[in-house]
Amino acid sequence: MSTAPAFASETDALRMLDSALGFLAAADPAQMPTVIQARCLTALERADARATAARAAILAAFTATKGYRDDADYSPSSWLIHQTRVTKATAGDHAGWSRRIRTHPRIMAALAAGDITRSYARTICAWTDQIPGDCQDNADDILVSAAQMGMGLADLAALAAEIQARSRLDTPDEDGPRFEDRAVRLETTFGGAGVLNGDLSPECAAVVSAVLEALSAPRGAEDDRSHAQRYHDALEEACRRLVAAGLLPGRAGQPVKVTAHIHLSDLTGLDIGSRLQKEWTEKVRRQWAAARAAAPAGGSDGAAWLEGHAAEGFACDASITPVVLGTVNPGVLEDLVRFCVQLAGHGPGRCTPGPIPDHGAPDHSGPAPAGPGEPVPAPQPLPPGLSRESLEQGVIAKAIALLSGPGGLASFLRRRELGARLGGPSQPLDIGYSDDIPAGIRNAVKLRDLHCQWAGGCDQPASACEVHHLRHKGHGGETSLDNCILACFFHHQVMIHRMGWTLVRNPDGTTTAWNRARTKVLRSHSPPAGAG
Repeated sequence: MSTAPAFASETDALRMLDSALGFLAAADPAQMPTVIQARCLTALERADARATAARAAILAAFTATKGYRDDADYSPSSWLIHQTRVTKATAGDHAGWSRRIRTHPRIMAALAAGDITRSYARTICAWTDQIPGDCQDNADDILVSAAQMGMGLADLAALAAEIQARSRLDTPDEDGPRFEDRAVRLETTFGGAGVLNGDLSPECAAVVSAVLEALSAPRGAEDDRSHAQRYHDALEEACRRLVAAGLLPGRAGQPVKVTAHIHLSDLTGLDIGSRLQKEWTEKVRRQWAAARAAAPAGGSDGAAWLEGHAAEGFACDASITPVVLGTVNPGVLEDLVRFCVQLAGHGPGRCTPGPIPDHGAPDHSGPAPAGPGEPVPAPQPLPPGLSRESLEQGVIAKAIALLSGPGGLASFLRRRELGARLGGPSQPLDIGYSDDIPAGIRNAVKLRDLHCQWAGGCDQPASACEVHHLRHKGHGGETSLDNCILACFFHHQVMIHRMGWTLVRNPDGTTTAWNRARTKVLRSHSPPAGAG
């Protein structure tokens, strides 16, 4: 007889689950008796095991029907990242459990019953993955039964080793190409550093060890680096040598390059005595630091973010390309508006009353500021000393200053005032119709977007993306920075060009996409608020 409560629907069950967990989360553990605390901890482990089994089963069915395609995602892991707001590592973990529905049904059944914990189940799966397939199910059954009877992890490991040894006696030549014994994971942290971990096969471990040992030898008596630090530097040197040798295959049609974002202040000896320049430098440095911190969470172009001594060392043997972003300088807006007002014939002392024109038709432009029948201000001639040409030149000069950024940085770089190292010819960012995308526009798009700009969210880095024309070339779309955007292969070739989705970039830089039938709309930002 089942003791499970009856629910009217899955929604009803989820509501009860959320209510129960909410109650426990809000309770004060300090007021619980010890026996209740112990009961809660035991029950929560059991609930975690059952939740893992339930999620795995639902995700497996969701994957089989390709339900993630409804939200324009290319994989269940990508859907989990963007729709359930989990990290890439967690999404991969969930996807792994969904695959175990097929490969380890006995273990998943034990999880669903709450008979073993999630951590024990993962460990047993790792052991039996090394056993030939026709013996794997029996091995799972033996180990799960032993775990249910209370056998500890050490004894379970010994039992698994014995099962593995016995299973290979009858199949000595059945070691086909299996890859379950190998994995490497590299994640970028908040500060731009990396965390590397994984499982190496015996042959890979031997090769990596030989390389690291050869390149990590101490460099004399003054080399006070630890063994781990020397291994780190040896790994970097080995990868640098591999890239420099040109032995790596191209990616996305481009040769492999190691790209680094380096702050301008680390490349040039700026005048530290200038207060305005120092304030500007600190402001840009904060913006640069924010972009570096956001890169690992939202996807990036795969480049390193360096400063200080690291930037100096990297730039010593690098090809440097200055990129001036369109940062507006709002400080000149007031002068620009004043010039425009004067050019139009208005301004202090120049708007004097004049007769109301009578064109024989009602004026729908609005009520007269002075009231019906009274004279209204009218443009007057330019005062002495000013000409239309001088005002036009003033407007143009202020417009240039507006787009040159604070301190006229764009013009400063363009005139090569930073020296030959940062100098170079300007690159056009709009060339009209073109059969291909020049490197200058491609680099500017990659630097601006950093990763795939699909509206539903995608963290494919710029190095793995293609440049898409928002307005197709066949419809008159120009090859320009404004009309180009980064999109990964799936969202570019499959969702846009094959399935007919439309991707647009909004004036504020966000993106919106909709399907051919306009029944599904995705946004890279929150939907607009409803009318009040």
